[in-house]
Amino acid sequence: MLVTLPPDYRPSDTEDFMNPVQLEYFRQKLLRWRQDLLREAGETLSSLSEGGIAEPDLTDRASVETDRALELRTRDRARKLISKIDQALDRIETGTYGYCEESGEPIGLRRLEARPIATMSIEAQERHERMERVHRDD
Repeated sequence: MLVTLPPDYRPSDTEDFMNPVQLEYFRQKLLRWRQDLLREAGETLSSLSEGGIAEPDLTDRASVETDRALELRTRDRARKLISKIDQALDRIETGTYGYCEESGEPIGLRRLEARPIATMSIEAQERHERMERVHRDD
């Protein structure tokens, strides 16, 4: 089913939760985010492939290497984020997007606006994080 979004559309609590228009809104939001991440990754790749470090000064060379290492860590985080975006897009296709994977309750529009890849409601996420703190190895 093809859904056209009004240009200024924002999901509202007065609508049915995860109706086709809301799903299309979040689908487009996720696709734009994914596209931005892929574009940034391409820019990083092209800047890294421009050649070796030509700084003769050791301090300058260390600074460039540190910057590159930071950029690579950022790209690794982006790669993992793209995977989560793809999983969210799959949930839209299967009809489970927007519902807590733990309780099955709606996650909430404000949370999804802030974190469209969320898989748990705030309450379930807080419980999960408390359990992690209790059971983590210190």
